[in-house]
Amino acid sequence: MRAYLLSLIIIFCFFCFLISYGCEKKQDASPIKEKPFSPVQAPIQAPMDKPSEKPRSPHGELPLKGERKIVISPEVKKSWGDVKFVLEDKNTNKQSLYTARLGSEMSIPGTELKIVFGDFLPDFKMEKDIITSKTNEPNNPAVRVEISEKGRTIFSGWLYAKYPEIHAFEHHRYSIVLKEGIRRL
Repeated sequence: MRAYLLSLIIIFCFFCFLISYGCEKKQDASPIKEKPFSPVQAPIQAPMDKPSEKPRSPHGELPLKGERKIVISPEVKKSWGDVKFVLEDKNTNKQSLYTARLGSEMSIPGTELKIVFGDFLPDFKMEKDIITSKTNEPNNPAVRVEISEKGRTIFSGWLYAKYPEIHAFEHHRYSIVLKEGIRRL
């Protein structure tokens, strides 16, 4: 008799779970595409074939890494201007600290690496279909970058200060980690 009652309770709980799961509000199914990567401030000086042409991007169109829209509040955009990052040479264990302006491109001295710095989010948050900053405080700093070597893109994504191992830049010789964002004065 006890086993029978226990079986009924388990079946009842299972049906309650199915009913509650099936009654969730459905979200709008229209896809929101992630915006193409582009620096947010200063234009990158790129090569031109003819003097009368507009500069073209040295990297071409960047591939989208997901289907999320990046949303940055005006407060966040006007508050942050630079980032600090650490480059480590794995062969020598030497670490170098660099500062870069958001929206700029930097060639790393002594290497064949170039980094394009894009959006900065002081409190990175990824939801179902958007990437944004939860607050303007540096609780979970992240910067969107594109890293190329010898003119070929080898990484396009986010670098995180608190969790550098998440979707980390992987290279046989170098590691690059975001240290922090720098507020504008």
